Amino acid sequence: MTQPTPVVSRIPRVPDEQLAPDDVVAAIRKRRGGTLLNLDRMLLNSPAYAVGWNTFMGAVRTSLSLDPKLRELAICAVAVLNRADYEWVQHAPELLQAGGTQAQLDRLADVDAAAQDSALFDAAERATLTLTIAMTRHVQVSDACFSQIQAALPTPQSQVELAGVIAAYNMVSRFLEALQVAPE
Repeated sequence: MTQPTPVVSRIPRVPDEQLAPDDVVAAIRKRRGGTLLNLDRMLLNSPAYAVGWNTFMGAVRTSLSLDPKLRELAICAVAVLNRADYEWVQHAPELLQAGGTQAQLDRLADVDAAAQDSALFDAAERATLTLTIAMTRHVQVSDACFSQIQAALPTPQSQVELAGVIAAYNMVSRFLEALQVAPE
């Protein structure tokens, strides 16, 4: 992805002096290691929504058995496909930390080509990219596409978790882009 362009949020983020309720803010800070992101400050415009988001996305980020590299690969591909700069800025470093390479990140500029690139991506990674493309662009997933996932990730748990990650981060990117949340 290219460098993010400066963004002015459509709705103001909650400023530090107005962060509330304290228990909600504390739970988000705990999940984030003490820091609030611009996304969190936007969510805190609706504390009830922020609670649900924090619980759900906390589970998606930390409680799944899915290989973190596949999780982050799918998230980065969603970011590229949806032109969600914030998501890319947050998760490209996570992909590297999970074992991805700079060459893989660079190749994701063209997700379709990346999904066919057997030199940079193994079978599970290509299947992940193919499923991400299908779910993000078309919603419906062909039997052929899902067969690739079943071959690469043989357990129903891993298949459900991957589909869930892709769905969740499509939600995230749509929220970020609709409200034009600026990257940190």
